[in-house]
Amino acid sequence: MGIALAVSRRIEWRQGFSPAMRVKQTLEAIVRSESVAGLVADPIEKAAASSTLIHASQQIRDILALVARVATGDAKVLITGESGTGKDLIAREIHGRSPRASRSFIAVNCAGLTETLLESELFGHVKGSFTGAYRDKPGKLQLAHRGTLFLDEVGEMSLRMQALLLRFLENGEIQAVGADHIKSTVDVRVVAATNRNLGDMVANGQFREDLLYRLRVIHIHVPPLRERKEDVRVLVQHLATKNAARAVEFSEEALRTLERYRWPGNVRELQNVVEQALWMSNGSAVEVDHLPVSVQTAAELVLPVKERRKQVADELYGALVNGGYNFWEHVHPLFLQRDVTRHDMRELVRRGLATTRGNYRSLLRLFGLPAADYKRFLNFLAAHDCNVDFRAFRAGTAPTGPMRSPRLLPPLVGHTAVFVDEISPDSSDKTY
Repeated sequence: MGIALAVSRRIEWRQGFSPAMRVKQTLEAIVRSESVAGLVADPIEKAAASSTLIHASQQIRDILALVARVATGDAKVLITGESGTGKDLIAREIHGRSPRASRSFIAVNCAGLTETLLESELFGHVKGSFTGAYRDKPGKLQLAHRGTLFLDEVGEMSLRMQALLLRFLENGEIQAVGADHIKSTVDVRVVAATNRNLGDMVANGQFREDLLYRLRVIHIHVPPLRERKEDVRVLVQHLATKNAARAVEFSEEALRTLERYRWPGNVRELQNVVEQALWMSNGSAVEVDHLPVSVQTAAELVLPVKERRKQVADELYGALVNGGYNFWEHVHPLFLQRDVTRHDMRELVRRGLATTRGNYRSLLRLFGLPAADYKRFLNFLAAHDCNVDFRAFRAGTAPTGPMRSPRLLPPLVGHTAVFVDEISPDSSDKTY
């Protein structure tokens, strides 16, 4: 053994690997690594370079920089954005960069379970607590001990489940379904996501304000794909490489068509379109003709969803106020036939409340309704989740949109328009 070591040292010495040379090479390697690290000293660039997310836009780079900062702690995170924008990927990115990365990442879809099943899924249950509970079962919170729990679609929770979640967030204690005492205390980082506006839900009494404050310690909003067009090309290239059995490239014209499309379904819809185009293409290139017809024809015709809602609400409002139409006779049937959505109805009510300064009773006359229909009208709004908080309109902070001429409903013959100024918001009781 000693002879072999001596021979190896002699060979290293002859080849120039003396101890001094080794020290010199080690120092040079350190200097080179520090110089390379200096090239990506920008925290945003470093976060983007180390991420597995496919992106090219500055918006995602900024989000990844925030993720890198958030991941170092245990603060709760609320991720918002439209459906299909990749909120779950951001949650996994936070977990993967955190000290909890070696522990479990448990995801729960709150919209896919009923209230009873969701309680059992989160907190577990004991044997005999309900029909079919043949044994004790730990909940997702226990399985995520010292890891991360991802609550997807948290806005779909019932008020009762929100209260149970709030109690856990306060003290970390778990009481399983059917148990008569607190079973355990766990250490879990909670990351929640939703595509709904929780602020509006709080105003409508559908979401607990104290729970919102608990969940929204750090807020990350993922912009829709139509607001980050730079990501379309790199996502298409990635999806084409991932799903194609052969080498396929998208033509420049096809890529421009995809960039012009507004992507209401965001990245999830883009993935579907890319898969369709790959199957329709027989060669090594995807042309515009291989794209779905809906993408080809709607690339420049689709209005933003918010703009469409505003436009429909303006048309309905103009028909009711200046066109002589009646809410029950003309607008209500459109709602029942689903030509008018709940979002359109809320926008219509918002325009009316902006005119009456938050007075629902004055809204009746504005919409051509008798005073006796007050409770019927409020019951209709409550039953279809179309209520709008009137307090902001009384404070004078609610926005008012421009009025357009009615196009959904033709003008009534022989009608004299009733001007909005004739309706005084102070002419009747101001109670909701």
